[in-house]
Amino acid sequence: MGVRSFEHIGLIVEDLEAMAGFLEMLGFHRGEKARVGGPWADRVNGLTGTDVEMVFLTAPDGSGTIELSQFLQPESPPSVGDLPSNTPGLRHLAYRVDDVEGVLTQVRAAGYDTMAELVNYEDVWLVCYVRGPEGLIIELGQRLDD
Repeated sequence: MGVRSFEHIGLIVEDLEAMAGFLEMLGFHRGEKARVGGPWADRVNGLTGTDVEMVFLTAPDGSGTIELSQFLQPESPPSVGDLPSNTPGLRHLAYRVDDVEGVLTQVRAAGYDTMAELVNYEDVWLVCYVRGPEGLIIELGQRLDD
């Protein structure tokens, strides 16, 4: 008994459309937007008066799903901003890409950039961190031995 499989990761966001658009630009597939609330949502979240807009986005190969949720009620506390990559807690999501430089061209055209350098790690990976909306850090990695 125990964990059977990974289902999804949930991100609470301030601007659902901005974050969903960023992830779509990276290649994620957007599902239908939904609105949830009521007693069952209150019991799951430990909150009162829950009213949430949400959307699921799935990686192109179906390997991972991100649940984006924007709380309309109760209002979320203010975001703490762009935290450094060594701050304790969930800090980044990592994705494999076929052409990291091509993806970075798209990222920059959308107004975002890398946090530091694109690095060749031991001639196995080209890897970098990109900071998206609301401080979200995405690691992009391209295998060099494929």
